[in-house]
Amino acid sequence: MGEGVGVAIALVSSCLGGSAAAITRYLAGNADPITLAILRWGIGFLCVLPAALLLRVRWPQRADWPAVAALGFCFFGVFFVFYNIAMTFTTAARASLALATLPLQTMMVGALLGIEPLTKRKTIGVCVAVLGVVAALASGLAAAPAGAWRGELIMTGAVLCMAFYNVWSRPFIRRSSALGFLTVGMGTGAAALILVGLFTGSVAALNAFGTPQWIAGIYLGVAGGALAFILWVLALERASPTRVANTMTVNPIAAGLLATQLVGEPITPNLIVGLVAVFAGIWIATSEVKTP
Repeated sequence: MGEGVGVAIALVSSCLGGSAAAITRYLAGNADPITLAILRWGIGFLCVLPAALLLRVRWPQRADWPAVAALGFCFFGVFFVFYNIAMTFTTAARASLALATLPLQTMMVGALLGIEPLTKRKTIGVCVAVLGVVAALASGLAAAPAGAWRGELIMTGAVLCMAFYNVWSRPFIRRSSALGFLTVGMGTGAAALILVGLFTGSVAALNAFGTPQWIAGIYLGVAGGALAFILWVLALERASPTRVANTMTVNPIAAGLLATQLVGEPITPNLIVGLVAVFAGIWIATSEVKTP
């Protein structure tokens, strides 16, 4: 039951992450990658910190703070700058397709570190889910922007950072709490981004935002930042890293649906077929065969 609840929570988080990808694509013409990251995690941290203080969460142990802060810097700082760079080269749907390689990379990292052994069922489930994403978006690949491969290559490489975050974060979450772990990591990443932004002019770029951009930016920080990652670490607390990461395959579906409204990316019939395959893959990877 705990694993099932964790996967359900991760599904909601991944859908919010997909919508954030479309919002990021919408804002990419008005802000640079560092500005977008500051917006997402600065607002996100302002939402997460009061919640952590009000709930009196259990904070990471003193000995764990350097490692938790380092994970937060690498993930909320480094990873999301590359995430935003990728979004400037390609569409939200195609970038999210590259992001959907997270289950495979998490599975490989977990096996490499000896934390989560591979099983035949997990491998089949992840492969079916990822192939479902490919099927959902394949018909749109020919119409991609020129040079889109750069964005997808950057995103695929950056996802390795998130895979290590997924695998390494679980022990720290267990020794503290999901929200306490998230708050320290997100705060570290946000502080580093703001510091860099002050020297590069990325913070000042926010002055040029109009009302539509601020509405999109607030959604990016509250839903795509705070809420999505509160749910993500809650999922990691309850389910294995591979099973949580497997839900990332719904990310391109959510991104594609919202991007049709914001930036005119088309929806194809393959999207429905791919969606069925995605959920089939998730079910295979997250269910166990009971033996008599």
